[in-house]
Amino acid sequence: MKAHGGAGATSLADLLGGADLGQRWPQPAKGEPNRIVLVGRTSAHGLRSVSQALGELRDDRAPDELDLLAVVLMADAPGRLPLSLLSRIRVIRSVVHVHRVPWIPAWRLDRSPKALPVQLTRLADLVGADVSRAGAAS
Repeated sequence: MKAHGGAGATSLADLLGGADLGQRWPQPAKGEPNRIVLVGRTSAHGLRSVSQALGELRDDRAPDELDLLAVVLMADAPGRLPLSLLSRIRVIRSVVHVHRVPWIPAWRLDRSPKALPVQLTRLADLVGADVSRAGAAS
């Protein structure tokens, strides 16, 4: 996973069996995965970072072998997003498949949620992860 805009990518990587690579691209030539999801928060900064990373992919400033499965946008706070942020998400969605992950309070305390949101189950299906045992309370 290439992460922008928050530590939520680590929680996703742990859940889905991936690796949080921070803000660098994986290097398939060095044995790192070529199938990636781009992760960002739904804050203005996070969405801007995701857009910049998509631009790097488009402009061939990332390794050629990468296969972008989707963009994952993790809620930066509970509640509804302002219209300006929803508009940015629509633009991103116009060029790539987007998965939205709701606010998960348990992750803030480094705990497992009692139940996984359906959005995470769909994302697990996309990346081929088994999350059937995840979500039990710690």
